[in-house]
Amino acid sequence: MNEIMIGLLNVVSPFNLLVIASGTGLGIFVGAMPGLSATMAIALLLPVTFGMDPAAGISMLASLYMGAMYGGSISAILLRTPGTPAAAATVLDGYPMAQQGRAGKALGVSLTASLIGGVISSIALLTIAPVLGKVALSFGPVELFAIAVLGITIIGSLSSGSPIKGILSGVVGLMIALVGMDPISGTPRFTFGQMYLFNGISFIIALIGLFSIPQALRLVEKDDAVKKAVSSIKDKMLPTFKELKSMIVTILRSSVIGVFTGLIPGTGGDTACWFGYNEAKRFSKEKEKFGTGYPEGVAAAEAANNAVVGGALIPTITLGIPGSSATAVLLGGLMVHGIMPGPTLMTEHSLITYTLIWAVLLSNVFMFLEGLVLTRAAVSVTKIPNLVLAPIIIILCVIGSFTINNSIIDVFVMVFFGILGYFMDKINIPTAPMVVGMILGMMLDNSMNQSLLMSDGSWMIFLRTPVSAILLLIALISVLQATPLFGFIKKRLKKTTI
Repeated sequence: MNEIMIGLLNVVSPFNLLVIASGTGLGIFVGAMPGLSATMAIALLLPVTFGMDPAAGISMLASLYMGAMYGGSISAILLRTPGTPAAAATVLDGYPMAQQGRAGKALGVSLTASLIGGVISSIALLTIAPVLGKVALSFGPVELFAIAVLGITIIGSLSSGSPIKGILSGVVGLMIALVGMDPISGTPRFTFGQMYLFNGISFIIALIGLFSIPQALRLVEKDDAVKKAVSSIKDKMLPTFKELKSMIVTILRSSVIGVFTGLIPGTGGDTACWFGYNEAKRFSKEKEKFGTGYPEGVAAAEAANNAVVGGALIPTITLGIPGSSATAVLLGGLMVHGIMPGPTLMTEHSLITYTLIWAVLLSNVFMFLEGLVLTRAAVSVTKIPNLVLAPIIIILCVIGSFTINNSIIDVFVMVFFGILGYFMDKINIPTAPMVVGMILGMMLDNSMNQSLLMSDGSWMIFLRTPVSAILLLIALISVLQATPLFGFIKKRLKKTTI
């Protein structure tokens, strides 16, 4: 309880409140820009937090994440183009409302539902994370190894598209994490005689390249001529009490769906928004209104995708397993500040952790207040041509990667990862598992070496403790589900039951 109160006192300091407010506002504008994402914005903003206190820097990134989740609905409603993937389902009813002259109402419903969903997920984070953190304290090197293996296999197998490609991406990230000096023996690994690689590949430089450069290139490929934006917002934004009362059950249901979806590594707001929307339609007595400009459809999607934030941060904080690509970048922010993610985060760095949790809760309040003020201004952001936006992103990437170590080599490494991420996207290989592999690689390497030293080289140590054995079994099942053999067996079972 003391840590919780200290975190609250820390987060309400004037500087931290300013940082959270700034991050939330920036997130709203980034989310409103079609094609951009919270993950890309967090990666670009990481170098800015270097000079900040770790608690303030991470709080700023988390508030940006929350703001961007709402901001994505602005372009979804006004342009019929989701600003972030999490706003995909918002298009179905949000854009028709805008065409009917109710753009303000659609954005107000989105903002209100986002606030409620975000607050509920923040409360879940504040109550569940400490309990899981205490459980995780009993974990030793053996259990940490199993957690790292599980994190890589689950997020790989749950990736959209081919699960095999997701696992392959995670393994590549694992190999990248092993570049540099072996922490046990001091032997260079995968350095090819290059002194630059002796310290390993900078995680933040790889992140900037993987998430920002491909996004800029995709913007150049898009055609701006198809945009048909609503030029202004003329109607009232906030829903009336009667309108809110009619939607509250849907909002609460979608919020719970969002929290539980966020808990599953590899899923995110793009999955939760469809879950929330589909369940709202299934339970509704007016199913035929969905897709025609029905406010309840907007509320269902937005409550779910904002509730994902708190849910995704629960495994991120307690176990060091990112719940989404955005939380993976947040973990990278912790590593940049010299804080290793994992079960000890709740104890050794409790001030930073609880400040982050309270920052997520407060960012919902700032999101609502700033959303009322900034949403009308954000309409102009949706009109920025892609050919103008893309070069700005690339320039920011170059500046951000150079200023980390004042090294031009870092810029070339960033460009390399940017090109790699672009071609991975072209062949539908997800980059999120690679990021998770890079994050969990060091934990996997250290815990494996420590465990083998404890057992005199016997690999059976990983099966001797119940927790480790169960986690590795779940990891094995997730890998087997990704194989063609599992799909064949599943089809055969269906045929026999029929």
